[in-house]
Amino acid sequence: MSAGPRTAPGESPPGDLLKMSELAERSGVSAGTIKHYLREGLLPDPVKTSRNMAYYPPDFVNRIRLIKQLQEERFMPLKLIKQMLDEDPERAQALVELEDRILERAVQGEQSRTSAAEVKRRYEIPQEALTRLADLGVLSPNSRGYAQLDVEIIEAISRFRAGGYDEQIGFTVYDTLRYKRALEGLVQEEVGVLMERLAREMDPERAIRLIDDGAEPLRDLIAALHSKLLVEELKRQRDSRG
Repeated sequence: MSAGPRTAPGESPPGDLLKMSELAERSGVSAGTIKHYLREGLLPDPVKTSRNMAYYPPDFVNRIRLIKQLQEERFMPLKLIKQMLDEDPERAQALVELEDRILERAVQGEQSRTSAAEVKRRYEIPQEALTRLADLGVLSPNSRGYAQLDVEIIEAISRFRAGGYDEQIGFTVYDTLRYKRALEGLVQEEVGVLMERLAREMDPERAIRLIDDGAEPLRDLIAALHSKLLVEELKRQRDSRG
């Protein structure tokens, strides 16, 4: 990076430039971490007034907060963060805003919970099975009960069991892991593609509406593809035996 402008020793810094201590206080990030960001090229060069004195533009505050957020909440390596900021810093900020809004909606949806007692009353699933599903990470109950998506999973499993998919013929809660593991990779890839495209093209509110509108068709698509692939695999296995 090119060197920033210099002021003569002893002169006051131009404009509203900040000392390192002020930058650390406003951003909520330690001076040591900020210096590390500077060494890694994540921040432009500061205004140097002497060999050991530098001042920093106020817009560094938001950039530092964004870097810290991407690093700690998104677990992104600094190399990737630098690449994003170098290519399109506005997109990086839009990506964070979009993810935050989606998570806010998800958290709001979890505020309404169904108690464990009510779940037990509605669905004929042994408590031991519900406990195992929670241990496996399929369900995420808390002291207030189950979120709506957890209830939908429980209802689906209850319908499986009512149809004969139970322990008597070898089906257990561990079979849900097959679907969970298969979907984890798909969802990870899907979120990456979705965030990249939506954050670049539209504001968070419109992106959230688009995601909401696509939820039901996506479920139908996955269900139809699953049925199609199941039939194709059964045919393949039959033909291989012939």
